[in-house]
Amino acid sequence: MADNDSWLQRRKRISEIIEVGSSGDWISRFYDLVNSTSIVLNLVVSVLYTFESFRGAFGGILLSVETVTVAFFAADYLLRLWTARFLFPKQTRLKALWSYTTSFSGLVDLLSFLPYYLPIFFPSGAVAFRMFRVVRIFRLFRINAYYDSLNVITEVIASKRQQLVSSVFIILILMLASSLCMYSLEHEAQPEVFTNAFSGIWWAVSTLLTVGYGDIYPVTNMGKLFSIVITFLGVGMVAIPTGIISAGFVDQYSRIKRISEYGNEADVHFIKVHLTERDRWSGQTVQSLGLPSGIIVAAIQRDGQIVVPRGNVALLPGDTLVLGASAVGGDKHIDLKEVVLRKQHHWNGLAIRDLDISRQTIIVMVKRGGKILIPNGSLVLQEGDNIILYTQTHLRDASTIEV
Repeated sequence: MADNDSWLQRRKRISEIIEVGSSGDWISRFYDLVNSTSIVLNLVVSVLYTFESFRGAFGGILLSVETVTVAFFAADYLLRLWTARFLFPKQTRLKALWSYTTSFSGLVDLLSFLPYYLPIFFPSGAVAFRMFRVVRIFRLFRINAYYDSLNVITEVIASKRQQLVSSVFIILILMLASSLCMYSLEHEAQPEVFTNAFSGIWWAVSTLLTVGYGDIYPVTNMGKLFSIVITFLGVGMVAIPTGIISAGFVDQYSRIKRISEYGNEADVHFIKVHLTERDRWSGQTVQSLGLPSGIIVAAIQRDGQIVVPRGNVALLPGDTLVLGASAVGGDKHIDLKEVVLRKQHHWNGLAIRDLDISRQTIIVMVKRGGKILIPNGSLVLQEGDNIILYTQTHLRDASTIEV
């Protein structure tokens, strides 16, 4: 059992390394740097190999760099498959594996290396497989996850997606209407150019989005006048999504600035509490919980949805409460001790009331098998229990937890 737990911890640690690392985890940050460098090198090599001069002078080096980076992509994909359960912790192992392999990032990771190795097994399809190597460029989105400045782009587009879709829809309607009108005005004068209603689509696109390509243009006076109107409308239509994205950038950077300026003024800690049928909070309303001052119910998670914790909201078994509380102020801190009961520990099999401990020692909680137990006097301690306690005496094999 201990070996399985140790193996599970190793897999979890690998998952932490290959995902975006925190500033304090230098191993994970180093892996992020290697991953970003491999992506950039692979794309640079793919571009340089298209130049005949580079291919002739440095072809061997370029192919070697491509081989190494693609091998790294393959290893990275296998590691993400192996640790998919930690990427989707609420799903079963097979479902988590399926969720990753069918996700956008999972498909991009697979196509980043698979077309490179498929010609080994299917030589006749080498040309077709080479086309799929273009998918590697989508791995640049992984670099987007490593840097907050690049994440702003994704957040802005996601937050303004409804407005952007609306503006694009208006532009498409205007293009179709312009094509129909130009066909009506120019078909008799230029039947070989404006042959049908959709022949003016190219003219509409080039006129609305640019200043015209010049290969298709009106020759009648009404057609020229209509073209002037469409050109002015095009300037305004293109400015709509540009303004939406610009406003989104301003809002996003303003929000980040507010968080950075005022985020340290009030340090609030949050914890999750999962309710079961035996919890006495089940069936009660939020206002009847009797929480101490300084503790709030920030949110209620119920069946994958967020419920606003109003006072009259009744709590149900299966709900997950997100509780918030202010951090301990001042320079004082509380040192708790954590003791893991091994096989030979003399506390094994004893009730808490029978322990030979001083009155100044307080057992705060007992963690057993992923569950937190209330440390009442009749609770019998078992091998493998994690005991969190406050004491001023020295305990052998105890680790200190600073609160």
